[in-house]
Amino acid sequence: MRRAVQIAYLAAGRNQPNPYVGAVLVCKNSIIGEGFHHLYGQAHAEVNAIANVKAKNRHLIAESCLYVTLEPCFHFGKTPPCVDLVLKHQIKRVVIGCEDIFPQVAGQSIAKLRAAGVEVRLGVLEAEIKWLTRHFFSNVRLQRPYIILKWAMSKDGFFSKKGEKIQISNPLSQRLLHRWRGQEQAILVGKNTAEIDNPRLDGRFYADKNPLRLLIDENLSLLGKNLHLFDNQLATWVICKPEKAKSWENLDNLRYVGVEFGANFIPNLLAYLYQNNIKSLIVEGGANVLTQFLSLNLWDEARVFVGCDCLREGIAAPSIAPHLLVESFNLDHNQVQLFVNQ
Repeated sequence: MRRAVQIAYLAAGRNQPNPYVGAVLVCKNSIIGEGFHHLYGQAHAEVNAIANVKAKNRHLIAESCLYVTLEPCFHFGKTPPCVDLVLKHQIKRVVIGCEDIFPQVAGQSIAKLRAAGVEVRLGVLEAEIKWLTRHFFSNVRLQRPYIILKWAMSKDGFFSKKGEKIQISNPLSQRLLHRWRGQEQAILVGKNTAEIDNPRLDGRFYADKNPLRLLIDENLSLLGKNLHLFDNQLATWVICKPEKAKSWENLDNLRYVGVEFGANFIPNLLAYLYQNNIKSLIVEGGANVLTQFLSLNLWDEARVFVGCDCLREGIAAPSIAPHLLVESFNLDHNQVQLFVNQ
């Protein structure tokens, strides 16, 4: 099962909105096939694991035990049900890390396997696999994207000085951030951050996949400015008032999205993203945007880079209850703090 978890992570950033899933076929204590769910809409982990078995070992499939991180799918979606594939190959024992909470599965595959005489063991490395599958499970439970907040701050808790761009993250931290960006579907910033920092919001220092770029600009006040977000090189959505969105033609990589602002703006935005199949989101600022997500308790993780210098004044960074800190480590002169919303 640990091997199944390990290979499941190879899909990071590639198969969303589906969950990361790994599968391993074992016969007489030897792995004869393994696979993971590579891309959304393509073969699932169980299909790839069975297809990975060499011709000389195909006769061993029925004698094997299938280890899979998540309950096999029960329904027809982009691909046929994996539970039927398991039964077709007459696999007699299946070890499942975690039951799938998706309503169209939700224990039905486990029941079908047991009814067919398959020995099923459930709950192996369950805590690790729930963490592996956290994006997907949050989508199902909360009907919104999985939300990761990110910011960098000085040692004394400031983002920057007002109107200035200050570099806090070092090259190693930037590479880590760009790796994270490549693992999520979308990345969001507010108008002030876009204007002052002029970020590219890509994964150029690490990843080969870039997230969808989202810019909040209620009245389209940044139009005409020479900003990277308007370079038409990467898919970018400008979030504005509905009446403003109707005034502009969408380009190849630039789209104007109308969302109702006001007290319910953040929930409105999340609902729009979820309905448009955006199931994971990194929020990178600025202070006002991050504070809104925190005050509404609309976040799942926070990833904070802390520099070694003090600014003594400026724009204060948000604070998170210390008991939510799950890990911290150093990258040169940056400390990386990881929080999980319980």
